[in-house]
Amino acid sequence: MAQAFWASGIVLAAGAGTRFGMPKVLAADGEWLRASIEALRGGGCREVLVVLGAAVVDVPAPAQAVVAEDWADGLSASVRAGVLAAHESADFVALTTVDTPDVGAAAVRRVLAAGGESASGLARASYHGRPGHPVVMARRHWPALLAVLTGDDGAGPFLRGRPDVVSVECGDLSTGRDIDQR
Repeated sequence: MAQAFWASGIVLAAGAGTRFGMPKVLAADGEWLRASIEALRGGGCREVLVVLGAAVVDVPAPAQAVVAEDWADGLSASVRAGVLAAHESADFVALTTVDTPDVGAAAVRRVLAAGGESASGLARASYHGRPGHPVVMARRHWPALLAVLTGDDGAGPFLRGRPDVVSVECGDLSTGRDIDQR
């Protein structure tokens, strides 16, 4: 059955990648970025936004670039920029990071479906019990999320404070590991 809601996919790719040695949006000659965009688009997101900062690059169509001017403030700045740029018709956002290149469309589709079907409108991928990306949030949660974003924690504190986040096992699809070092 086709999903009956609008989801905006957001690739968080603004960081400097200090442990990695370069902005991860540039990793593998842009292949990680392309993989993230394809995962969100193929997973059911009607629009894909790429949040940039430390490195500003041309993003492949159909994605659109969003620049987080305050990217150096941490992951929260990227989440904020992406959520604020989401299409006014979006019912959900699906957040993922550019440094999880093996997370594909099947994981996005699974987590989007769980978020859309849950009463809470909140879902998060897990990989053998370890929380990861994508994270899906219904629009009604965006104001509360934006109110608590700070530093390099992203949406983590908001999600940890919610007992109604649906955990969606995706370990059968990929590792979900973020790559922090070359």
